[in-house]
Amino acid sequence: MSRRTPETNTTAAAPGDAGPPGSGSTLVDDLAARIRDMIMGGEIPIGGQLRQAELATTFGVSRTPIREAIRQLQNGGLIAVHPHRGAVVRVPAPWEVREAYEVRAELEALAARRAVARITREQLDALEHDNREMYEQSAAQGEGRTPVHRAANDAFHTLIAGVSGNARLTRSIEEINGAFPRNVSSQLIVDDSRHRDENFAEHERIVAALRTGDADAAAAEMRSHVIAAGDALARWYEQRSSTVFVG
Repeated sequence: MSRRTPETNTTAAAPGDAGPPGSGSTLVDDLAARIRDMIMGGEIPIGGQLRQAELATTFGVSRTPIREAIRQLQNGGLIAVHPHRGAVVRVPAPWEVREAYEVRAELEALAARRAVARITREQLDALEHDNREMYEQSAAQGEGRTPVHRAANDAFHTLIAGVSGNARLTRSIEEINGAFPRNVSSQLIVDDSRHRDENFAEHERIVAALRTGDADAAAAEMRSHVIAAGDALARWYEQRSSTVFVG
């Protein structure tokens, strides 16, 4: 039985596109991650257009991998493509936010429960430091400025998820967090002092439960905290989606 000789692809790669096998996927994944970071940080705002030519120039590539990266983000629900506007950062419906945060609340509650038996004193101290940093940075910022405290808030939740010792759980939490632009929830803490105070106090209660080794309390406090954050974010979209964003 004769064996078929594999065909050789002699098509030259376009400038900026990937050449060697496998590198195309890596380039597209990298571009998708970088565009996602621009969206999460508010550099490309909600409802804003993603212009392929501008992105290609920004990243020094051709439009082909940019197009594939946009398609990847569209499949993930972060971007929508409209007939006359092209690709835009999708405006999530309030009910989508509440549903996602309901799931996130259960996942992070499980992470907090698992973390009780694994967390160290140094990690607990790090959580308290992150919480104070989040509060102080957000309180010092003015309305409309790009939030710089987001890293501290994310570090708080990321540490607990990591300590849970379940990689699949951590990935699931990250996937939900990546479904919505993070700059919006961060700006809420800056603009609303009451929400900021509540967020700080909720974090404190989570750390207290972790310190005392109360798994039930840690899970309950985390669940309540995430649900409250989801409600605040959903209300923000409810108040602004009909007047600010164009779909």
